[in-house]
Amino acid sequence: MEGGPNGIDPLENGATVNGDHAVPDIVTASSLHEIHAALSHLNQQDASVTTRLDQLVAGQKDLSRELGRLDLLRAHLGSQAATSRSISHGMLSEAAVTANRISSAVTRLDLEQSRVRATLDVVEQVAELKVCVLGVTGAMGGAQDWEKAAGYLSRAIKIPQDIVEGSFAEEIVPTAEVPDLPSVTLHNAAESLCGLFMREFAKAAAESDGAKVTRFFKLFPLIGRSDVGLDIYGRYVCQGVASRARANLNAGTGASQRKEGFFYANALTKLFEHIAQIVDGHGSLVERHYGPGRMVKVMERLQKEADVQGGIILETWSDERSIDRKLTDIKSYAFSFLVQSFLSSSRGASNTPRANSPSKRGQGDGRGSNDSQDGVEMKEVDGLLSEAAVMLGRWSLYCRFLADKCKTSNESGHGAEMRLVLPPLLTDSNLIKKVGDRLVSPFSAMTTFFFRRSVEKAFQLDESPPDITLNMSKPLQVNPPFITSAVDDVMYIVNKVLQRTLATSQRHVVAGVVPTIGRVLGSDFVGMIQRKMRDESYPKAVNQGGLPPEDKIVAFLILINNLDVATDYVARIVSGRVDPSTPHADDPSVATPLKDLFPFEHDADFVATSLRSLQLSFESKTSELVADGLHVAFDRVIKPRLRPIISDAFRDTDYSATSTADDETYHSHSHRSPPSPSHDGGHSPNPASDAVQHRFSTSWDLLMKPMRRLLTERSYNKLLASTAGYVSSKILEKRLWAYHGRVSALGALRLERDVAAIVGVVVRGARYGLRDAFARCLQICLVMNLDDDEWDDLMLSPGASAKGTSTTRGGGGRGGLEGTKAEQGKEQEREGGEEEGAGEDTDHIHWVLDPEERRRARAIVGGGATGAGAAVAPGATSTGSSIR
Repeated sequence: MEGGPNGIDPLENGATVNGDHAVPDIVTASSLHEIHAALSHLNQQDASVTTRLDQLVAGQKDLSRELGRLDLLRAHLGSQAATSRSISHGMLSEAAVTANRISSAVTRLDLEQSRVRATLDVVEQVAELKVCVLGVTGAMGGAQDWEKAAGYLSRAIKIPQDIVEGSFAEEIVPTAEVPDLPSVTLHNAAESLCGLFMREFAKAAAESDGAKVTRFFKLFPLIGRSDVGLDIYGRYVCQGVASRARANLNAGTGASQRKEGFFYANALTKLFEHIAQIVDGHGSLVERHYGPGRMVKVMERLQKEADVQGGIILETWSDERSIDRKLTDIKSYAFSFLVQSFLSSSRGASNTPRANSPSKRGQGDGRGSNDSQDGVEMKEVDGLLSEAAVMLGRWSLYCRFLADKCKTSNESGHGAEMRLVLPPLLTDSNLIKKVGDRLVSPFSAMTTFFFRRSVEKAFQLDESPPDITLNMSKPLQVNPPFITSAVDDVMYIVNKVLQRTLATSQRHVVAGVVPTIGRVLGSDFVGMIQRKMRDESYPKAVNQGGLPPEDKIVAFLILINNLDVATDYVARIVSGRVDPSTPHADDPSVATPLKDLFPFEHDADFVATSLRSLQLSFESKTSELVADGLHVAFDRVIKPRLRPIISDAFRDTDYSATSTADDETYHSHSHRSPPSPSHDGGHSPNPASDAVQHRFSTSWDLLMKPMRRLLTERSYNKLLASTAGYVSSKILEKRLWAYHGRVSALGALRLERDVAAIVGVVVRGARYGLRDAFARCLQICLVMNLDDDEWDDLMLSPGASAKGTSTTRGGGGRGGLEGTKAEQGKEQEREGGEEEGAGEDTDHIHWVLDPEERRRARAIVGGGATGAGAAVAPGATSTGSSIR
């Protein structure tokens, strides 16, 4: 493309671009304005080019000066290069030639030395080979020194094969006595010695010569036949294992010996012990002569023999003990007593099996005869379970031993926390499958039956403690806790079954048995107690408005104790095994940690989780039923008598006295009850001043002390908490609201003291947590007795407009939540006490009354409330008086 003026190409439209504006070319300009614009643009370009040219001209001098310096440096460099070449050719060339000659000579000398050393090595190895060939031939000749011959062969094996088969060795080694090639001679000698050693080993084994067996067993790795040596040694020890196992079984050919409880368990134990002795005693010998890890091959052969002999023992045990027939009988057992007990057709029918229970029969008809009639002998099942548990425990120890022996040095170096893993020789064995089929499955099934049948038998033989009564004047003949015999029987069986299950050290057994125990306890044990509570011992009044019969109440409370004590038993049993830091004195086996019983991988964590799940599931079911039972006991036994007790306590009380004289006149005519000793161990209460407390304490003790004597501590505390809450919210608080407008200032003091006395009786015995249930009643009395200044300060405090806030009150106003210390009719002393306590620290009060309820409480005292909202209708009820 042809360029325009000043090297700028014209655009196709005849214009050039200057910044953001198009400047028309002078050639294509069509107006004077475009010509001026093009001319101005050309002038600008001309000025720019001129400036650049001036800059280049100005820098020409500096450029020429630098070029001159470069020429000077080039001249100096040329002279230096010429000098260097002259020095190199004149001085260093001879030294370089000499150095090159010396280096080449050293390289040739090193090469010659390496070749000489290699030749010497070959010559020495060939000489060693010749010595070995001649030594083997000589030792196998007339001397027949097999150890020396094996030693020569061991030395020959260490010579590289390319030397043995090389042409130099084939030329030098053969002699007139041994003309064969060295490789052929060594091979023939190894084969001959191997056959000879095998024959001698077999002969020594047949003669039971242990020294000769060991002698020839150590020679096989020397002749390069380690696999052959391990194979014949494995066959040898397996023959010994088989013969010992057959001898142990044949020792019990008599019927009496085979019927002995642990005959087959002992036979299996002896089998595992024999194998363990072989592995432990011969392992060091094998590892020393055959190399590390080679004992595993022998253990694999031993395990195959253990599969055969252990399978024979288990099959024989299953046949002799008729395990399949027992399992069939167990599956067909109907558990008729439990089934009939849970039938809801009629309550009378549920008592029929109990009439025929073994406890009602003669002395000659006991547990065994009843089990025989049902087709299953419990004693026999228990014996089978004990024998199976022993066999499973021995199998676990055997597996642990082999797993520990099969660990590599890398695995054993990870520390004590390294978990064992079953080696393949056990996981792929037939015996582990046989143990699962013949031991684990029958053990789980028989344990389930044994436990459930024991629970059924415990309830069939269940007996209540004798001579239990609510009459406090009659002493009890037994010690607390008062429970039926079924609890002790069932918990004993739980402990026994868990102990036997954990002793197997089998995760699969635990996974099958522990959840089953939880299901049986939750369905049968708890279900039977629940049925008895509902159908046999429910405390229902015979007559409308009356109280339940005493025997029903006692039986019902004992059933509640059953649940509470059983929960505690299960918790102790589980904690003793999960956390053995506090072992039981009567059961030392409990102290064994789970990680020692279950060393494989995460089995110990799984077992601990299963046991805790058992405890939590059982506790949740029993706690729910205990709560329902205590609610029934409160609703049927306690609740109907609470309102009469409060009414009797406040009988003939008048809190409208306006002077001390009126109050003394009231006491002289209304309170005539005789004095009684103080329950707190102090002086006898004044009947004129403590009549309410005395009447309430007497009635309260008649009601609650029998409950406290019969119930467990935990159950009684729950019942007492429910009772205290009901007394406070449903009876006492409503009575306080009902005094609206009928209480004088002096009567408010007595009312506060009487309420505090009632609270003191309820919380007697350091149960101060129950005071929270009476917080509303105590605060109502507190507000009634506030001075006007204190009341004004309370209502003007920042938290007065909200419920649940905390305010402070001077020391003289304390006592609303802790009981008044003033005596009746001594208002002056109380005022003096307020003045003395005015300088003390203030007490923080957490208000449970909202502001409106405080105004209502203030209005209880006639004329004591001022301001809007103070007057409340006498029949109005408290909006927050109910806890339900």
